[in-house]
Amino acid sequence: MKKRLCSLLLVLPLAAHASSTLRCNSGLISLSDSTRVVSSKCGEPISREFVGYREVLDEYGFYNEVAVEEWAYGPRNGMYQFLRFEGNRLIKIESKRGK
Repeated sequence: MKKRLCSLLLVLPLAAHASSTLRCNSGLISLSDSTRVVSSKCGEPISREFVGYREVLDEYGFYNEVAVEEWAYGPRNGMYQFLRFEGNRLIKIESKRGK
């Protein structure tokens, strides 16, 4: 049982990896980049999904509703990149190995 648990713990980090930057073609995108910047550097994604809306608190203490989208790129060297945008700003970059 312990051996299987150790094996599982070693494999889990390979399943998904979050990052704050991603190289696209000859450009580099970073968290907080706009959808326009990402699209110009990385091109059109293989999928683009509208997830819904989310309430966020702004710097003045007011709640605003922002659109949430997820874009997918890849495969590149067997990896897919999943980008999450809130209010047209990149908030998460995640890479997963394809099957």
